[in-house]
Amino acid sequence: MTEPGAFAMTIGGRPVAGTAWFDVLNPATEEVVGRAPDCSRAQLDEAVEAARGAFPAWRATPLAERQRLVARIGEVIRELAGDLKYLLTAEQGKPHAAAEADLLDGARWCEAVSTLSPPVIVNEDDAERRSETHFVPIGVVGGIAPWNFPIALAMWKVAPALVAGNTMVLKPSPFTPLTTLRIGEALQAVLPPGVLNIVTGQDELGPWMTAHPGIDKISFTGSTQTGRKVMASAAATLKRVTLELGGNDAAIVLPDVDVRDTAEKLFWAAFFNAGQICIATKRVYIHADIYDELLDALTAYAATVKVGNGAHQGVDLGPIQNRLQYRRVVDLIEDARQQGYALRTAGEVPDGPGYFVPITFVDNPPDDARIVAEEQFGPVLPLMKFDSVDEAVARANASDYGLAGSVWSKDEQAALAIAGRLETGTVWINEALHVTPFASFGGHKQSGMGVENGIDGMLEYTNPQTIVLRKAGGGEA
Repeated sequence: MTEPGAFAMTIGGRPVAGTAWFDVLNPATEEVVGRAPDCSRAQLDEAVEAARGAFPAWRATPLAERQRLVARIGEVIRELAGDLKYLLTAEQGKPHAAAEADLLDGARWCEAVSTLSPPVIVNEDDAERRSETHFVPIGVVGGIAPWNFPIALAMWKVAPALVAGNTMVLKPSPFTPLTTLRIGEALQAVLPPGVLNIVTGQDELGPWMTAHPGIDKISFTGSTQTGRKVMASAAATLKRVTLELGGNDAAIVLPDVDVRDTAEKLFWAAFFNAGQICIATKRVYIHADIYDELLDALTAYAATVKVGNGAHQGVDLGPIQNRLQYRRVVDLIEDARQQGYALRTAGEVPDGPGYFVPITFVDNPPDDARIVAEEQFGPVLPLMKFDSVDEAVARANASDYGLAGSVWSKDEQAALAIAGRLETGTVWINEALHVTPFASFGGHKQSGMGVENGIDGMLEYTNPQTIVLRKAGGGEA
């Protein structure tokens, strides 16, 4: 077990120990892998004060220099990825290769976002006046990152916020804080003090941040239920908010697909990271003509996938990341069993400790089943038959969520037509899970507010400011 003090917060460009500590567990073994500082309210105030103090100089730093330093963040993460993947696996559970990919995605995001620039829009330019709209930084941003992709999704916030000229207080999930703390320590030598502060804590810290009068914007990734609380708390000070929330993403599979090839792609669309992805496929609507064949193909492929401790060689899928989520997934499977729905499981899970759930398919449950209506966020997937495209689209859209979806067909024009009818922020055709730093990403309905990534995502960290110049000799006022 790592001794207290080995992990430190970053406040004002220096390491800060906690006045208290909390344990971080390995979800594959349920053993303590480290202890993280439990940020006090006074230490949060210190972090916010450091960010506010750093803001004027950081805002005044030329854009090119801010971009250079954000790119350097990416370089540092890339340099550390080979070593930090072991720590990330220990606290998150995913296999080493997936942990390294999480780190490298964070690096890639920083490097890519560093090439973006807030635009200047010329509204008028004539003999009388010139009117320009600039996009200026908001101030201090509070970033709250999730446990499923701790580094990549944190950098979705850090990179655009800093390039735009804001300073930040970043809070990783209490389930996965350790790797982020290590990165924070490395960045103390890269960024001016106070530009990026990293604090860790338990259930109280998030609400302290969302209500803090010194934080001007909250960027949150997590569940819809918690997102509502974030929005309510931020309302007291009219904080700007970006909320990337839950999804219940539907896939529609037309009868002309190559069943075996589609089965493998659908499997990973649903079960990568043990299904713990907001944009994972969580409902599959399969045309009746190929339903049985595709169900068999999915089950057969699942039998080839090894579930286990991500630190062990040959493991493809790790555990559920924490006990609370594990109990939720197990409860959904048990509810399906009690309702009499047919279940198919594949593969074996390790005996002993760990939050392991076997890969589970639910065979054609009704649309009002909990496993269909709720976001499972784990390795269980309902498959449903449909007869007509209109029916499939209506059932896919019958959800409070609208994050992403996918359409699978050899007929690209037919698939494009269906995609345009889905009420989601992203639709993939013949693939899933592809995201890029250069494309806007956000949810419809209760899957979020605002967008991340691309220039639109960067503008979420700015306020528009229009400057109007009345030109000399431009006519009477």
